[in-house]
Amino acid sequence: MRRVVAQGTFDIIHPGHIHYLEDAASMGDELHVIVARRENVTHKESPILPNRQRRDVVGALDVVDEARVGHPTDIFTPIEEIDPAVIALGYDQHHDADAIQAELDDRGIDCDVRRASGRDKRYDEELLSTGDIVDRILEERG
Repeated sequence: MRRVVAQGTFDIIHPGHIHYLEDAASMGDELHVIVARRENVTHKESPILPNRQRRDVVGALDVVDEARVGHPTDIFTPIEEIDPAVIALGYDQHHDADAIQAELDDRGIDCDVRRASGRDKRYDEELLSTGDIVDRILEERG
């Protein structure tokens, strides 16, 4: 069984997320998703939705075999528990693949780090980021 881990905030699920998760799932036989804890998101605005709700929505997607909320202090703890063959990073995620690989190696975790492919808009009005969706909501309803 070749396990793959994907991770992210997943505040508002959109077509970019679906593409990322489908691409990650294609890298193995079983897809585990780690949903970032709200309190640990420091590289951008904190998610609006609670941790559990975001986990439940991600876990409801057919492509996902298991979804969990990340560890409160050590992002590698779930990786050690899942024991994946691959960690699939989103094409535009801020993570440094080389630094993640180095930490995996230091911890003795035999796992490859790969980037998922990006996805282009399929039509002009399509929104592929949570920020763009929030901005549109504020424009039209704010």
